[in-house]
Amino acid sequence: MSASTPTPLDAGLAPPKPATASTAGSTPAPASSAQEKPTVLHLGDDIRWNHDLYKELGNRFRIERSYTLGRDEFKKALRERRWGDFVAMYRPFWNTGGEMGNWDLELISLLPKSCKIYASAGAGFDWVDTKTMAEHGIIYCNSASACTESVADAAIVLILSTYRAIVWSFLAARSGDVSQFRNANQNVAAVTHNPNGSILGIIGLGKIGYRIAQKATAAFEMRIWYHDVVRFEEREQSIGARWCETLEELLQNADCVLLATPFSGSVLLSTAQFAHFKRGARLVNIARGKLIDEDALVRALDDGVVSSAGLDVHADEPNVNAKLAQRDNVMVLSHTAGASVESHVGFERLGMENLMGFLGGGEALTPVNLQWLRKE
Repeated sequence: MSASTPTPLDAGLAPPKPATASTAGSTPAPASSAQEKPTVLHLGDDIRWNHDLYKELGNRFRIERSYTLGRDEFKKALRERRWGDFVAMYRPFWNTGGEMGNWDLELISLLPKSCKIYASAGAGFDWVDTKTMAEHGIIYCNSASACTESVADAAIVLILSTYRAIVWSFLAARSGDVSQFRNANQNVAAVTHNPNGSILGIIGLGKIGYRIAQKATAAFEMRIWYHDVVRFEEREQSIGARWCETLEELLQNADCVLLATPFSGSVLLSTAQFAHFKRGARLVNIARGKLIDEDALVRALDDGVVSSAGLDVHADEPNVNAKLAQRDNVMVLSHTAGASVESHVGFERLGMENLMGFLGGGEALTPVNLQWLRKE
């Protein structure tokens, strides 16, 4: 478990305590120094768990709040310099503080030149033009390490569902129909398998992909093959993984293909890629729905090229493709793989640690766009 991954002790057993105006709003400072503090813009809801750390943030910076603003109102506020020359933005929750929509050039160009860092909850950042942010001198930090454990656990559930026909059995039992129950009871065994010894082909061996690999090898003795834009030799050695230089090599050999890579703006798996799949292979996606051409996946399932799938994410969220959702060999979730109290505790904390580390003269912990910032 990484240093930024929350523990049960961090979360506590009691319900979260709502932050009050004195702990969550613009934190007052001594009269002589209040106006001298750099400003941090807090987007969205109040802090729920890390109150002591938030108090420390407020002691070091002036905290301004945007709460919930739609895109037009947020743009208007930026034009009016409602929050002044803030140096950072902080978004502690993945389902609030993003009401303004995609962070594209239109929004980024309205930010004050003083803004140097944006620390946000969540692992994915396909809604942020991180390159444009870097070109404007802003570091973007995600919080993937805070939800790694939760996403990896959910991935294991989806992997098992594709091997053991969990959806078929579950739907048959839930239907209350005797014939459906008997059909599943008598026939599931003929088409399901244990994952032990099979090849799990992971596309993207970052923090989350690597943690999934660790769990899959430790619990199910799966063999790990992976494809990535860079090679991770130390990780290979620790889990006995095999690197595939090309995506086609991985697809041709994997018994289960798992997507754990960021969305870079284009579909990764479509008809051409499904043609390389080992017939009857499984597919799991805990990354981003737009990585998969869902119509092509439906055809691959119809043709038996893909035998089953587990999808936490979808191409047109919150809409789920009905042709996939209604199948008894596809498990669909509501983009909740990383959703846990522990993840949210970690999101809050890691965001503040990124801000205080960077603004205190050190380095951000989880930047994702330094390659473009450095070029500038």
